[in-house]
Amino acid sequence: MDAKSGIIAVVLLATVMMTGCQQSDMPQENAVYYWRTEWRTDSVERAFLQQYHINKIYCRYFDVVMNSDGEPMPNATIRFVQDQLANIKLIPTVFITEDCMHKAHNGLAKKLVDRIVQMNETNDITGVDELQIDCDYTARSRKTYYDFLQAVRDEAKKHGIRLSTTIRLHQLSMPVPPADYGVLMIYNTGDPNKFNERNPILDIRDVQPYLRYLADYELPLAAAYPTFRWIRNYQNLHLEHAAEPDEILKVKEAMEKKRPELRNTILTYHLDKDNINHYKPETYEAIYHH
Repeated sequence: MDAKSGIIAVVLLATVMMTGCQQSDMPQENAVYYWRTEWRTDSVERAFLQQYHINKIYCRYFDVVMNSDGEPMPNATIRFVQDQLANIKLIPTVFITEDCMHKAHNGLAKKLVDRIVQMNETNDITGVDELQIDCDYTARSRKTYYDFLQAVRDEAKKHGIRLSTTIRLHQLSMPVPPADYGVLMIYNTGDPNKFNERNPILDIRDVQPYLRYLADYELPLAAAYPTFRWIRNYQNLHLEHAAEPDEILKVKEAMEKKRPELRNTILTYHLDKDNINHYKPETYEAIYHH
């Protein structure tokens, strides 16, 4: 092998190694979102966690919304009425409305991290080494949101906490955010006002246009799938929306074909007895299959 061939071989090897690292950055583990305003689990929910070997709960601590003075403020803070579950790691998760990111708010990142740390201490929640920020940011708010995320990341590091963020399908076409990894939210893909045409929670036809971004998205990704229902009134009709099991698994297969890493860390949204009972065990087994 001449010198030129040797250099090419080294470059190819490095490229393969870097690609492999990207696809294996996420550990194999099962997780679930908890999106209620009171921390309380019943026997059905605890059995669910055990049956599907779930060791992480992404728990919504509070929302951040704009008040009447145009300043961000916490809203709908969770109340912990039960102790932390044994052998389950809690990931504090905060939802921020997109309008909060239309302009920068000095000190917001520190206030948010300090509030999470204080809530953990007050409620004897231990072992927290990560927090997650959830925001449906757009092209308009992306720059401000990314600056905010970087500030949160810097503050969190002072407490030994890393940062993840949610990624919606339409955000895959944007530059990646400054986070340790993202959770790809593979639900709410359609227009709820066009329910006669497609299931607004999940339809592979709404997912397919975004598949082309998956392979080259330069951030480690976990995958979150819908196991919830919408029940609402629309023009005097009582409507219930839920993702069909076959549709969830069809989308899962398509996503993992484009991005094998997505079969590693798998979440469902969200932990609730009614949601658990709505799907058969074999559906959950297939969703959580690595």
